[in-house]
Amino acid sequence: MTTNGPGPAPEELTTLEAALHDALTPLATSLRARGTGRTEQEMWKGEPVDIALSVLAAWKVVDQEVKRLTAIAAGTAGSYGASYEQLGAVWGITRQGARKKWPEAVTRPAPGTTTLTLFGGRADLTPAGPAWTWTATAADGTRSPLSPAPTKEEAAAHAGAFLKQHTT
Repeated sequence: MTTNGPGPAPEELTTLEAALHDALTPLATSLRARGTGRTEQEMWKGEPVDIALSVLAAWKVVDQEVKRLTAIAAGTAGSYGASYEQLGAVWGITRQGARKKWPEAVTRPAPGTTTLTLFGGRADLTPAGPAWTWTATAADGTRSPLSPAPTKEEAAAHAGAFLKQHTT
């Protein structure tokens, strides 16, 4: 298992905080301006509690986006073979906690399944009688529906095209 060391240094956290505030300010300004009907130049005028709630609303948007990107990162790690134990160790939670947090991040292929990892994604090719089926999770988090193909090679070609189309 590999991790990124003991964690960020205090100066790295300070730099991160500054970058997050720099990214948040335009979002908070835009959300408040739309919500109040004021121009962006006037949007900081008003009751302090309303302004503080506008900033909190912007942080909610950031939090939701971070959760979405975190799930994509966990799914990508899982598609490359990371286990729930490894995901949990990196996140500082148990294996069971990681499975609950990202239930679809780690998949176990069915017997006879061939797994392809291409373009940052993963596809599973499974025999289905004389034909084959394939499903894939692309690097951008897009999941394919279960799709049939007459041969293993054709299933691999379709899955590869899907993964290439959905890179990040």
